[in-house]
Order: sequence, then structure tokens, then C-alpha cells
Amino acid sequence: MPIETKGGTSAIVVGLNTDRRSVLKDESSLEELELLARTAGFRPIIQRLYRKERIDPANYLGCGKARDIRLITRENDIEAVILDFELSPVQIRNLKDIIKKRIVPRTELILEIFAQRARTKEAKLQVELATLIYSLPRLRHMWPHLGRIAGGIGAKGPGEKQIEMDKRRIRKRIAKIKTELVSVSKHRMTMRKNRQSKFKAALVGYTNAGKSSVLNVLSHSSLFTENRLFATLDPATREVWLGENTTMLVTDTVGFIKDLPPTLIDSFRSTLEEVKEADLLLHAVDISNHDALERIQAVDTVLKEIGAAEIPVLYVFNKVDLLERRDTKALLLSRYDDHVVISAKTKEGIDTMKHVLLQRYKEMKALHLARACGSPSVLLQQNEMSPV
Repeated sequence: MPIETKGGTSAIVVGLNTDRRSVLKDESSLEELELLARTAGFRPIIQRLYRKERIDPANYLGCGKARDIRLITRENDIEAVILDFELSPVQIRNLKDIIKKRIVPRTELILEIFAQRARTKEAKLQVELATLIYSLPRLRHMWPHLGRIAGGIGAKGPGEKQIEMDKRRIRKRIAKIKTELVSVSKHRMTMRKNRQSKFKAALVGYTNAGKSSVLNVLSHSSLFTENRLFATLDPATREVWLGENTTMLVTDTVGFIKDLPPTLIDSFRSTLEEVKEADLLLHAVDISNHDALERIQAVDTVLKEIGAAEIPVLYVFNKVDLLERRDTKALLLSRYDDHVVISAKTKEGIDTMKHVLLQRYKEMKALHLARACGSPSVLLQQNEMSPV
């Protein structure tokens, strides 16, 4: 009997485990995929984590598992199959030929979410660029009905002509978007130059770690927040009062996620420049999440990819009000010396965080002054300072 649920395109979320030692990680990843699917407007009603010794080069899952999915979709009136892995264009086509339903790989799902969430012109351009780059090598398999009516041997049929026309249009559009984004990037550089004298911090972190909420409570502002993945895509900078006649600029950035599509990282590179220009990274972590450690590592991976791994980091463990097991907190915090523990919702730890930021500002100001004066003794003293 079909499972009764409401709203959105019905879907099954599918994962594939090829290493028994990582079953728990694959199960957790599948749970995240379901959240991504709901954020994109799908209605996941079934989860399946299959086990296979090796990936099938023809359709990734293998014919037996593909037929099993086809049976499940028919019995439950499921319209889409969402996959927790990436496939080649040929694998997508072969899988679709067996299952006869829409196939949505993880990258395509994330791109769809970004397209829905983009609000500013810059964000829309960045998402469109990433989508076009992703779709370009996959065009041939978006035209199966036209490909079948191609002419004789060596001749180009209507399908092939249409594909070539689409490729040319896409390449022209990609070039135009890149030109527009260069113009936006120059504007951002001008804005950053005007902030050179300010102490700057960038909020980074896994999606839904509460970065915007942290910035709201620090700056007494009202940025949009929502308990969903990728609630905001556009960077926002606010001035934060630290006390002792001192302020700093804090910029909220797009949230990260494990296996973030490379096309998105490249497309959002101008936005992520805000991270590279920061004096300090505030790495927001949802301490109540059981995958907190893995999410920290996923963010660190992206920071390395964009060239921001050497910037000093203060770990901001948020959502402590939702933490049930205090031993989990102790185990996690023992790994990170430079941290604060807060709740953006209850404002627990916010005053402490501002005090820590003020001390960081004083240290960095003294260090910059020492470098400007070329004082070896002061530099040595700063290098020997213990972490906050």
C-alpha cells in the first residue's frame, strides 16, 4: 500500500555503502540527504541504504538494486529518486532507463536548493553559473528522445543539432555571468579596502549551525533566520560593540556542507573572499549535533580549498541549550583550546564571547603595532601568548 504523506514531490532517498566500517556515517549522511530533500521541496517517504562490495560502472547501483528501487517507487507512487552520491551522465541515463523515474544526484539537489534560496542578483548569478557548469557535460543525456531520431550513420540528427546549439548558448551565458561577477568582485574589493582599518571576523560553519542567529544576537540586528539548511546565501556584515570603546565587523557567510559541489565553491569564490580577508574566523558549530566533529572537519576542508586555512580560528559552539549529554560537550571541547560555548537562542555565553573577542582584538592590535615598529621583543612576547 502507498504511504500517505502530504505536500511536495514524493521521493525515495538512496545511499550505497561499500565499506561496512562506515555504515553509521552513511546512515547519518542519508539523514542529512533527507533534510536536503525536504529543504528543496521534495517529500521523502522512504530511505534505503544498500550494501555493495564495489560500484557498478554501468549504473552505479547494479541492476538488481535498481530494479528493487523501481518496484518500491511503483508500490508507493514515488515520483523521484534522490541519490546520496554522484553519477556520470551515462550512469544517470542507464539508471533512469531501469527505474523510469526522475533521478536526482546529491549535487543537483544542492544546486536546486541554492537556486530557490538565492535572493540578491549576485547570489542568483553565482547559482546560475554553478548550474550551467554542472549541466554542460550532461546535455546529451537530457535529450534521449531527440537522440533516437538522429539521421543515418555519420549524419547529425535534430537531437545532436539541438545539443550543439544549447552548448553554445550555455558557454556564451557562462562567459557573460563570469564578466558580471568580476564587476561585482571589484565592488567588493573597494568595500573591503574601506574596512582595512577595522578588526574583521567572518562567521563560517556547517549549514544550520546558527551563524545568522549568532550575528543577530551579537549585533542586535534582525537578519533572516530559519531552522533549515542553507537558510541564507548572501553575506551580511554588521558592526559589533565589544566594550571599551571598541567595535569590530562581523560577516555572516554561506553555510558549508560535506561534499560541497566544486562548481558551487568556484561560483561563490567572490563571496568567499570575505572569509580570506578576515582577521579572525568564528567557526560556528552546532554542539547538539551528534556529527559535530565530522561537520567541523567538513568546514575545515572547504576552508583549505579556498585558501583560508591559515587564518586564526575561534570555535563558537552554539545551541548548548539543546545539548542533552554533557559528557559529549566535554569530549568535544577537549579537542579545541580556542573556543566559547554559547546559545544564540537564550543568549547564554554571549557576554563571555564578546569579552574573548575584545581580548583577541587587543592581541592582534598589539601584534600589528609590533610588526609595524619592527620590535623583536614584542613580537616574541606575542608569539608566546597562550590561546584565549
